[in-house]
Amino acid sequence: MPAPTFEIRIVVSEQRLHLLRDDRVIRSWPVSTAAAGTGFEPGSGKTPLGRLVVGEKIGAGAVPGTVFRDRLPTGRIGQGEDPEDLIQSRILWLFGLDPENANTRERYIYIHGTNREESIGRPVSRGCIRMRNADVIELHDFVDVGTPVRVVV
Repeated sequence: MPAPTFEIRIVVSEQRLHLLRDDRVIRSWPVSTAAAGTGFEPGSGKTPLGRLVVGEKIGAGAVPGTVFRDRLPTGRIGQGEDPEDLIQSRILWLFGLDPENANTRERYIYIHGTNREESIGRPVSRGCIRMRNADVIELHDFVDVGTPVRVVV
């Protein structure tokens, strides 16, 4: 029997990320997509739609809340009162598979944790898909590089 096949589906209108195994939802978490909406233009701050893939997984084993800069752990734990919007805990770097979203990797679009957990469930990011830190750690543990991702309205 083949191994179960995972897929990530992000539904922008619901601000939800669903983890599917063999086409059945097995987990679902709230997320925050872009405040600027959806799109593909470099520098737009928009979340890309379409078919993507987990191109890289970053942060395995890092302490929850670890702050990453340029995809490297800084050694610091982010706090909600930090003035900066931080990338925390884990990073799933997304690579686009469709012609219109082929620049997703170069736009540094990630699924990642945040110090702004109170904003989860509303579109407030700068293009990435933000999750609560515990949720992104759980997701990171489920999926592998190559896991398909679909972002839909």
